[in-house]
Amino acid sequence: MAKIHFIGGEKGGVGKSVLARVLAQYYIDKSLNFRAFDADLSHGALMRYYSEFTQPVDVSEFESADAIAETALEQNCDVIVDLAAQSARSVDRWMAESGLLEFANEAGLSVVLWHVCDEGSDSVRLLERLVAHYGDEPSYVVVKNLGRGKDFDLLEESEAMAKARRFGATVIELPELHTPAMRKIDRVGASLWAAANNKDESMGPALGLLERQRVRVWLNKAYAELERVV
Repeated sequence: MAKIHFIGGEKGGVGKSVLARVLAQYYIDKSLNFRAFDADLSHGALMRYYSEFTQPVDVSEFESADAIAETALEQNCDVIVDLAAQSARSVDRWMAESGLLEFANEAGLSVVLWHVCDEGSDSVRLLERLVAHYGDEPSYVVVKNLGRGKDFDLLEESEAMAKARRFGATVIELPELHTPAMRKIDRVGASLWAAANNKDESMGPALGLLERQRVRVWLNKAYAELERVV
């Protein structure tokens, strides 16, 4: 069954695009068939780092957003959608007026809503909104981004998390990567694999030997979490 992964969280700065990049790299490293859509039309990370697999999508335009489901069906592949911050209303409208969840069920597609969280109260509030709006129809993945906080007690003790778990949500952790290494990766402007293995200074500021090793360790930890979902 093909899956459509909507990588959201609504709030900016929680690490949605980092998670989307790790998920795309996972599919590549595991030789899994996928396509990606980037809803951040101004500075989309998937378009920048994984352009070979990615196309832009304007989720406020139904004809553009329709390509997400059509690609999953026509190419029989999983689809990753990196949603921009504050795009929930447009996505909600498109899904509701298109009857996407009903269509997906009939067509044999799985819709997976990823909610990437920091440790703040906004992430809890937005999770509550998400599960209240969609109920038990889609699958949920709640991602505790350890690069954006260490104390997730507020999330774990919330009614929003309890409701998500009742709906069968999978809860995973995105491990933290040493900040200087992530900065260098972004400066390289390449995939995570290329950045972790690049030794050529002409491509950008190459990571040191142990920095590259830390990226590999980080990816392996992240992949272990993703195995529970993909």
